Amino acid sequence: MSQLALHNAMWPGLVGKEDGTDHPPISLKRMLELTAAAEVNGRRFDGVDLFLFAPHTEIDGSDDVIKEMADQIAAYDLKVGTLVAPVWPGTVGGPAFGSAEDRKNFLLAVEKSCRIAQILNDHGVRSYGAIRIDSAGSPSEWGKDPVANTKLIAETFRAAGEIAADHGERLVAEGEVCWGGMHSWKDMLDTLEATGMPEVVGFQSDLAHTYLYLLGINAPEHAVLQSDYSEDEFWSAYEEMTDKLRPWTFDFHVAQNDGTVHGTGSHDKTGRHCPADDPNGKLDITRCSEFWLKDCSQRGMEHICWDGCMFSNEVLETPETYTHILAAMIDVAEANQTNS
Repeated sequence: MSQLALHNAMWPGLVGKEDGTDHPPISLKRMLELTAAAEVNGRRFDGVDLFLFAPHTEIDGSDDVIKEMADQIAAYDLKVGTLVAPVWPGTVGGPAFGSAEDRKNFLLAVEKSCRIAQILNDHGVRSYGAIRIDSAGSPSEWGKDPVANTKLIAETFRAAGEIAADHGERLVAEGEVCWGGMHSWKDMLDTLEATGMPEVVGFQSDLAHTYLYLLGINAPEHAVLQSDYSEDEFWSAYEEMTDKLRPWTFDFHVAQNDGTVHGTGSHDKTGRHCPADDPNGKLDITRCSEFWLKDCSQRGMEHICWDGCMFSNEVLETPETYTHILAAMIDVAEANQTNS
């Protein structure tokens, strides 16, 4: 088995950042510099995953503009993997279980993302990865009619899957407790099964977010752990969850979580990502990753990505942050190579 490529997410420089505040957006150039500079025992990051939204990416940029971005990334000897489609209101898209116009915009976001993916593929900077989506609507809105809304999400995801398949792409729905119809492991599984495109529309697992699945945040009825769990109870519950979702998993985020939740903007309570070496981290990153990455090559996975979403600018601007991240990623990749 070839070694998994190690990627760093670029969207921590955008998500939760606001001009005119003490946490302004961090440019793609700066995020690339920080990523490329990290090194552990001669190993560096192999690539980056991108959020297709300004100021990092012009979603409607010309072919030449996208190629210039590709050249910029390649100049750092980095590849591009998974792309985050701008499926939310206020970007390009709208809720997958919203109005006809919302759903039309959701599909438009996927179509625009596939266009950029094709340009990056033709350029040569990208040859693997998927396109990341979610339902783009809140659990509270979804909860007004769970059956009908899950049906709508599935219909939208199927239509999006057809667009992706036509472009040779796969979609991955990231399981976060802030997205309706995806806000628990059970609802996520129900949505994937209702979509019914297991070769094209799959799951993106993030260690920080799926930890909250165990605790039933936003869906207490689906909790498989209580807050005072023992270590044995944790691993039993973790195996139960991963056995159900792993067959659908095409994309994976290495991350850490301190067990707390927060809400920002449209997010209705979501997982708090922590630095890889955070002393309050609840997860054995390497061991937890093994559950998700078992047989990953059989599902077409060629890379893994670190997600530092919502890290403060101070943390993101600290070079040691990336050294610690890279060390954790190397441990995950080596364990997977040994145990696959």
